Amino acid sequence: MKVDIIGDIHGCFEELVELFHKLDYQWKDGIPVHPENRIPVFLGDLTDRGPDSIKTIDLVYRLVMEKKLAKYVPGNHCNKLYRYFLGNNVKQQHGLETTVAEFKKQNDTDQSRIRDHFIKLYEHADLYLQLPPVHAIVAHAGIREDLIGRNDKKVKTFVLYGDITGEKHPDGRPIRRDWAQSYHGEDWIVYGHTPVRQPRIVNKTINIDTGCVFGNALTAFQLPEEKIISVPSKQPFVEEKFNSFD
Repeated sequence: MKVDIIGDIHGCFEELVELFHKLDYQWKDGIPVHPENRIPVFLGDLTDRGPDSIKTIDLVYRLVMEKKLAKYVPGNHCNKLYRYFLGNNVKQQHGLETTVAEFKKQNDTDQSRIRDHFIKLYEHADLYLQLPPVHAIVAHAGIREDLIGRNDKKVKTFVLYGDITGEKHPDGRPIRRDWAQSYHGEDWIVYGHTPVRQPRIVNKTINIDTGCVFGNALTAFQLPEEKIISVPSKQPFVEEKFNSFD
């Protein structure tokens, strides 16, 4: 098994297409296929904020559900869109409003298809993926070592939102513990969720959310090669969106 784990896309479809080209995928019938059968793994937050969330949903659905050529774990934005599509009263903010605006421009038939496909994609997904052949675990916001193997409510909160304390920064962002400092496992933990200027490696964890939607880059982590591949973002750069850990 060889995998290309892809960071938070957030509707940046053009950059995703460029990344697949850079990873040597070839486009056949509108989907990227690798000549050596490498497997794309999407680590969540496919939508919101960027310009092309609907195209991104369509492509990931085809790859994961129809062609069985890729894998996917959900992120917190995926969870919010899923709840919106179920008809729940979800606040349209923090990016969801951009996906909803795109969705509402579609005709009734396309809306029904998009809603149905995303619900199926989300409900089919594991909270996190264990990939023993490449000695890796993929979780949107990471996973603490003692939670690996569990699938309860605490695990769901962690993999979607990170190691949150329940407190907030003055700007409203949740305060998170730096769980990666305490990880001492043998497998890679590959995650995103928190935008960083460069992929952040701590122990055997790597954050590959390089903030494409905030103007930096879209990044993939290749295993077993342990190689980082990025393409530059086409979006405006928003410096304050990038976190650094002291």
